[in-house]
Amino acid sequence: MALKKTLTIAGSDASGGAGLEADLKAFEEHDTYGMAAVTVIATMDPDNNWNHGVYTLPIDVLQAQLKTAFSTGIDALKTGMLSTEEVIQTTGEAISASGVKNVVIDPVMVCKGEDEVLNPGTVDAMIQYLLPNALVTTPNLFEAGQLAGTGTPKTIEEMKAAAEKIKALGAKNVIIKGGRALDTEKAVDLFYDGEKFYLLETPKVETTYNHGAGCTFAASVTANLANGLSVKDSVFEAKEFVAAGIKHGWKLNQFVGPVYHGAKPRLGAPEVTIKEV
Repeated sequence: MALKKTLTIAGSDASGGAGLEADLKAFEEHDTYGMAAVTVIATMDPDNNWNHGVYTLPIDVLQAQLKTAFSTGIDALKTGMLSTEEVIQTTGEAISASGVKNVVIDPVMVCKGEDEVLNPGTVDAMIQYLLPNALVTTPNLFEAGQLAGTGTPKTIEEMKAAAEKIKALGAKNVIIKGGRALDTEKAVDLFYDGEKFYLLETPKVETTYNHGAGCTFAASVTANLANGLSVKDSVFEAKEFVAAGIKHGWKLNQFVGPVYHGAKPRLGAPEVTIKEV
């Protein structure tokens, strides 16, 4: 049996819940063969309230990894944490040169809060080098606001406006992950294919065990595209997959709880309501 080949270009989470570790788990659960090019290594200090350390790998090491992975013939890929403008440019140029069409850009932005914005140059680099390659991009609310230049959306209408602006920057399809953050009855994501808006809703789950949810969602879209699903169906299934993972998230230690990547095939998924808006 020949599996479709999926690639994540992302950071390594030493705790295993997010980053490329989450991506590879999602790739496996979707019956694809996952590969990884490591951009940064993220560590957490249990003696200092799980404080994060981020270690960017040298550019030549990233380039060597990308050369290896692309030589195998990639069916779909995603990006994750790209920590510097140089890493973003290197990744974007490699994707463009590879000819891979099924590209999911998860514009991970590391920030301590909405008032502490990333280096504007990093956002600009994402817009220049990543979004034009994106068949799909999957920002959360904060990231959508940064890319669109609108500030963080607070309503469905503001999400729609941000999605239109991100589409205009080159991404062919946009899904903004609202999740539990919006003041809505259900966990809401908004999908925009350039013509229509779709609201994806699942029941809200009162849990803090959702580490890696964003990475897992983007990885699920990537694997679905590799397996031949349409963009719309890839996004809809990913919503089911990550909703199940959040519902059955579990406690890793006193600091964090990851989503359960095996939840949907083993325990079923919550109902997803999809409607045009």
